[in-house]
Amino acid sequence: MDKIKVFEKELNYIKNNSYKEDLKILINLLPDYFFEIPASSTGKYHPKYALGKGGLVRHTKVVVRIGYELLNNESIGFSFKEEEKDLLLMAMLLHDGLKSGINHEKYTRFDHPLLISKLILDNKDKLSLNDYELTLVRNAIEAHMGQWNVDYNGNEVLPKPHNKYQRFVHMCDFLASKKFLEVEFDENNNIIS
Repeated sequence: MDKIKVFEKELNYIKNNSYKEDLKILINLLPDYFFEIPASSTGKYHPKYALGKGGLVRHTKVVVRIGYELLNNESIGFSFKEEEKDLLLMAMLLHDGLKSGINHEKYTRFDHPLLISKLILDNKDKLSLNDYELTLVRNAIEAHMGQWNVDYNGNEVLPKPHNKYQRFVHMCDFLASKKFLEVEFDENNNIIS
């Protein structure tokens, strides 16, 4: 499977070529299951387009598309520098990269934001990102669950969003998970605009 081709359109949203190359490296590190599973293991928390085979890819594409549209809206995007917009799009594309764990587990791993953040950190030597850029991407991913940061035992495991970058990524993921939102896709899982 050509993992890069799956996200070809989304990669073209990234303006900085170094970031684009870094993102390609990270996409290739995503497990094969990421490209096959639904966004929700139970079907409870995502709209129909995100269910079934390839649902997680479709969910990810919608998160990125929402982010892209908002970042290019001058009433919203003005508060982010061009480099920050690219880094936010990277975070959105990778946010659920290890949703079912490093090795595919039956259900969503509650700590999946921390797992993908660690994967990025563990591979930083392959990337051109500096420490600030790496931290921005990782922190935005780690906080993408927003208020749903407590595990089944009531332990606070994930950070809540506390800056504009984390809030933005959480907002885009939150919107993409709403059941009232329906998005149409073509046979290649590309959004029909």
